Amino acid sequence: MKKKSEERPNVIFIMPDQLRHDFLSCYGASFIHTPNIDSLGSRGILFRNAYSEHPVCVAARASLLTGMNAIKTGVLNNEQFIRPDYRICGLQTWPELLSEAGYYTVGIGKMHFYPWEKHFGFQHRIIAEDKLWGFIEDDYFHILHKAGYSKRDFIKVPEYHKNHMACISPHPWEYNVDHFVGKNTAKWISEYDGEAPFAMMVGFPGPHSPYDPALEYATFDPGDMPEPHPAEAKDTSVMHVPKPVGPNSKRKSWYAVRNEISPTRDTFLMQRACYTGLVAQIDLEVGRILDSLRRKGILENTIIIFSSDHGDYLGDHGLIGKGSYYEAACHVPMLVSHPRFNEAKISEELVTLTDTTATILSLAGIKVPSYMDSRPMPGLGQSNEEARKHVFGILKDRWMLFDGRWKLCKYPKGSHLFDLMEDPGEQLNRAIDPKFSNIFHRLDTILTSEMMRSTYEAGFPERINTAFNSSSPEFGRPGSDRTYPMPWGETHPD
Repeated sequence: MKKKSEERPNVIFIMPDQLRHDFLSCYGASFIHTPNIDSLGSRGILFRNAYSEHPVCVAARASLLTGMNAIKTGVLNNEQFIRPDYRICGLQTWPELLSEAGYYTVGIGKMHFYPWEKHFGFQHRIIAEDKLWGFIEDDYFHILHKAGYSKRDFIKVPEYHKNHMACISPHPWEYNVDHFVGKNTAKWISEYDGEAPFAMMVGFPGPHSPYDPALEYATFDPGDMPEPHPAEAKDTSVMHVPKPVGPNSKRKSWYAVRNEISPTRDTFLMQRACYTGLVAQIDLEVGRILDSLRRKGILENTIIIFSSDHGDYLGDHGLIGKGSYYEAACHVPMLVSHPRFNEAKISEELVTLTDTTATILSLAGIKVPSYMDSRPMPGLGQSNEEARKHVFGILKDRWMLFDGRWKLCKYPKGSHLFDLMEDPGEQLNRAIDPKFSNIFHRLDTILTSEMMRSTYEAGFPERINTAFNSSSPEFGRPGSDRTYPMPWGETHPD
């Protein structure tokens, strides 16, 4: 690399989809060894208390892209996306801000920023948007098609249906989607000869369902997997409603499996074993990326951040997937590897997935826009670091406030209040216990304040009075049909 590149660090953000923190050996998993991911913490910081504020794919990634919470982006579930005229509204994505500052921006793998074909500031893209939806004709689709395969070949595997999406991938390793991402990332790094430093997002589609590791990684014994946390019907029913499946739904085959008769314990353990295989193959690809940086001689000038958009229940509380504020769904890994660190550090500070945005900008020497909710993560030596006192989360019809010990979750049919210090498995719901009413109301007051503040800052003061459940067609539609914040910088009305 030329001297100009060496003056500013390269930045790589690696984000597997739907990765639980407790399925990595650096977070205590004894049934799997993830040496390459673990190594990121050996010269940086491992954050023990990192949370996804919006634990579904598209909502989490929209907030990550913009540095704003889901109320402000208007993306509160997987059916919504950032409106196409966001630039007119005065907003910029972190790739756009980095590009303007002289970085060459690259997106490889699963971005899941909808519309998927929009670049959102990435100057170069190699896309493997999903392993589920065959209608998305991305780069990975064409590689498979040319070889006579399709993304949805897993549907033909009997075990996929028998084991609730857990099966061996029908694709040979050469055409494995996570291998596609790792291989193309390493190739791009080795071939890049530009003078500008680069900023790259690497999105692995795994370990998101289907839980379909390559044959070479389907080696984990279900009997070695940790037991799922048990379910209590009265608690689970507060938040879990199966997705309806329309006759023409593009997700019909997926939800049909998810919504059938409840899986057994053995099925959950099989899911966990296959999921662990996916994590192992992603760890291999992280190693491939690190090796490419070493061979290029730029590892010591590259900041690497590793996290995930959300987790996966994998049978915890009797559930599959994500979408609530149980730990399995919202507690994510967060490792920041920085050239200035030569030893491992562990932080107990609260951080969020969206804080990745401000952290990337700050470490690249770019001022964080004042409208962002994102904050630079503490402990990285940035002058604008500020520790969080709580995490505020929201999806379309569910809200969360976590202060590091107590977690309040509000759902359409009721609430959860968990003491994670005494009850890490979230088995004792204290929401209706009068002994804990003061704690409930303290957290509820902060939660309400955060909701009202975000709503007002987003230019939606009228939504406060509708509890965010307005039936108006202006709310919740994708694209330009949805109302949006006034251009940032304008004065909000009194």
